Amino acid sequence: MENIKSLCVYCGSSGRVDPDYKQLARAVGERMAKAGIELVYGGGKVGLMGEAADAALSAGGKVTGIIPRHLMRLEVGHGGATELIVVETMHERKMIMAERSDGFIVLPGGLGTLDETFEIATWRQLKLHSKPIIIIDAKGYWAPLRAMMDHMIAEGFVSEQHRALLRFVPDIDAAFAALAEAPEPIPGPEVKWQ
Repeated sequence: MENIKSLCVYCGSSGRVDPDYKQLARAVGERMAKAGIELVYGGGKVGLMGEAADAALSAGGKVTGIIPRHLMRLEVGHGGATELIVVETMHERKMIMAERSDGFIVLPGGLGTLDETFEIATWRQLKLHSKPIIIIDAKGYWAPLRAMMDHMIAEGFVSEQHRALLRFVPDIDAAFAALAEAPEPIPGPEVKWQ
């Protein structure tokens, strides 16, 4: 995994979830720290975001959070992060998260997690980047998304070749194995929000 120095983790900000999902987030943060991989994420201290960040920090890892000013109170900006970048817009947040990451891991989450995942997958489809996108399908959480992808392909809205944009794996070990197999990303064109 020489190509992977930092990973963006997309996950939920809700704390009202199955404890197994919280444990998964902690395990991902700890595994990244022990592997010397920087955790890049949405900057919050709540929900799975906070669990992953706290675990990475406790294991001696580097954590970079990017959070819009208007979410500093709602998602409680993580004051303990190695670096906390406060931005003005959601677009700016997502752009910096993408720029600072060599790949993406998706954990269970809600609408924001779906938004981030599909935006980064669309950017990959449009060849704006070639970084791996790994979805950890813990407890079958993402099975409906996988079924939706199959449906979109069957109905002709998504090409069969684009099935590979998102790699679904069952657990952390499989996620890190997939990252180790991923080819070195090819630099894409610089994307600007104007």
